[in-house]
Amino acid sequence: MSTTTAAATSPAVGRFTPLRHSNFRLLVTGTATSALGNAITPIALAFAVLDLGGSAAQLGIVVAAYAAAEVVTALFGGVLGDRVKRQLMLEGSSAACVLTQGLVAVLVIGGWATVPLLAVIGAVNGCLGALAQPSSSAMTRATVPETLLGPAVALRSLLQTSAQVIGFAVGGVLVAAVGAGWAIAVDAATFAVAAYCFSRLTVPQTRAEGARGAILADLGEGLREVLRHRWLVLLLVQALLYHLFFGGAQSVLGPIVVGEDIGRSAWGFSMGAMMVGFVVGGLVCLRWRPRRALLAGTLLLSLTAAFPLAMAVHPTLVLVLAGAFVHGFGLQIFDVFWQLSIQENVPEDKLARVYSFDMVGSFVARPVGLLLTGPIATAVGLHAWLVVVAAVMGGSALLSTLLRDVRRLERKDA
Repeated sequence: MSTTTAAATSPAVGRFTPLRHSNFRLLVTGTATSALGNAITPIALAFAVLDLGGSAAQLGIVVAAYAAAEVVTALFGGVLGDRVKRQLMLEGSSAACVLTQGLVAVLVIGGWATVPLLAVIGAVNGCLGALAQPSSSAMTRATVPETLLGPAVALRSLLQTSAQVIGFAVGGVLVAAVGAGWAIAVDAATFAVAAYCFSRLTVPQTRAEGARGAILADLGEGLREVLRHRWLVLLLVQALLYHLFFGGAQSVLGPIVVGEDIGRSAWGFSMGAMMVGFVVGGLVCLRWRPRRALLAGTLLLSLTAAFPLAMAVHPTLVLVLAGAFVHGFGLQIFDVFWQLSIQENVPEDKLARVYSFDMVGSFVARPVGLLLTGPIATAVGLHAWLVVVAAVMGGSALLSTLLRDVRRLERKDA
C-alpha cells in the first residue's frame, strides 16, 4: 500500500479526495447500493408477511430467523475474510443475494410465498450478509493510501448512511405504488450492481499468512488480538450494552410511549430526525480530525442518552426530535472514529476476525434486549425504564473515557 507523507498535512487531502481512487469508488458504490436495497427490504418484507395473513408473531419469526443466522455465521465470516480474498467474499455474497432476493420477489409477485418459506430464505440471506460483512469492513484500508484512511472511513460511512435514509423513504413508496414483491426485486437489482462493482476491484490479496489451521484456532488468534487492545475490549462491551438496552427502547418502547404521548406520526418523524443526525455527524467527520479521535468519539457517544431521556420525561414533539437528532449525531461520530481506530491499529491479516467479534457482540445483544425489554419495562414502568436506559447508555460511555488507553490513543494521520 503506497503512502504519501506530504499528503498528511497538505490541503490536497480534502473531504472527497478518496473518491479519486477507482478501487474506493467501486467499493463505496457497491456498499452504498447494497445499503439502499437493504433498507427497502425490511419494509417490503413486513408487508409481504402481513399480506399473507401473517400475525405480528409470525413477522417476528421471519425477522428473528435473519438475526439468528447472522449470529451463527458472523465469526465464520471473519475467519474466511482473513483466509481468502476479501473481494471474492463480497462478490460471491452479493451474487448469491441476487438469486435469493430474486427468488423472494418471484414468490411474492406470483402468489406462491408462505411465511415459513420467507423465514427460511431470510435465514439464508442473514448467513450471506454475515459472511461478507467482516470482509467488507476490512476492505477500506486496501482501497486508499494510508494517509487517506481517515477521510475514506468517514466518507464511506456517510454514503452508506445516506443510502439507507433514501432506502427507508423509497421502500414505503415502492410498496404502496407497485407492491412488496416488486420492492424486493429492486433490492435484488441493487445486489447485482454491487456484485459488478466488487468484481471490478483490483486490490492486493489480503489473506493471513498462517490462516490455514482449524477454524477454532483462527478464531482464538482473532480473540487474542482483541484482548491485546484494552480499548477495543472495553468498547466492544460498550457496544454490547448499547444494543442490549437501546434495541428494546427503540423498537418496543419508543412506538408505544411516543405514540401514546404525542401521536403515531411523531414516531416516524423521530426516526427521520435520528437519520438526519447520522448524516450531519458524517459530514462533521469529513472535516473534523481530532488527534485523540477515539476519546472524542466516546465522549460524544454519551449523547445517545438524549433520545431515551427525551421519551421518558413526558415528551413534546420538539424534545423528542431534538433527542433523536442528537442521538444519531453522537453515534455516527463515534462509529466513524471507532472504525478508524480499528483500521489503524489492528494488523491486516486479523482485521476481518476482529470485525466479526464486533458484529457478534451487537447481533447477540439486540435480540436479548428485544426479548427482555417488554417484561422489565412493564414491571418497573415504561418511563422509568427509559430513564434507566438513558443512564446506562450515557454513564457507560463517560466511564469508558476513564480508561487510559481510550484517552491516549491517537490517530495515525493526525
